[in-house]
Amino acid sequence: MRTGLIARKEGMSRYFTPEGQHIPVTILKVEKLQVTAVRTMEKDGYVAVQLGAGTPKIKNVNKAQRESFAKAKVAPKSKLMEFRVDPKNVLEVGAELSVEHFIPGQFVDVQGASLGKGFAGGMKRWNFAGHRASHGNSITHRSLGSTGNRQDPGRVFKNKKMPGHLGVETVTTQNLKIVAVDAEDGLILVQGSVPGFKGAWIAITDAMKKPLPKEVPMPAGLKKAAADKQEQKAEAAPAVAEEGKAE
Repeated sequence: MRTGLIARKEGMSRYFTPEGQHIPVTILKVEKLQVTAVRTMEKDGYVAVQLGAGTPKIKNVNKAQRESFAKAKVAPKSKLMEFRVDPKNVLEVGAELSVEHFIPGQFVDVQGASLGKGFAGGMKRWNFAGHRASHGNSITHRSLGSTGNRQDPGRVFKNKKMPGHLGVETVTTQNLKIVAVDAEDGLILVQGSVPGFKGAWIAITDAMKKPLPKEVPMPAGLKKAAADKQEQKAEAAPAVAEEGKAE
């Protein structure tokens, strides 16, 4: 089990494949994502890595948090999340992760807070059918109907589906496909929609119900490793060009 990533939802767009197929995608941006702490079995009773993303205003960071970030030798972060990992996939504090942690075609699970919809009725909140639209029904078209029982037990049971606050709940959308990854701009394009409003923080993890591709980087897609890979490609390009001229 690998760590996930923290990303910010930038909105929706569309992506055209080389074959001309149109795919609706959600754009997720990963920026300055670093490991801020590590949880161990000996000290904490479980194994996990804490990631931090974003750059907050210093005045919005309290003293305890500033001391924690200073101890880890990382810049203050706007959002912190923990991801459970296998002991062999634990990362060092301060390591920076890249969007190349995921590869195109891979399936992921995306978690975020759903949009708030305020106080909603039974039909919108629980998909109730409502009452008949004719035959004497005048003012109860969208009402719940009976919620209780007869004299015994003579009350409404707890957890009865009734009107109330809708939204702002943690929602996980499973098995979304990674369409493309832009390492230069730190963008991940995920097929379809994801929970949350524009600008919300999103957690992306490997899909629980799909096999993990063999090509994914282990223990994680680190930015330093990605940069070294690009440098090697840049160094190899002139050599290939010279060989072509010699031929």
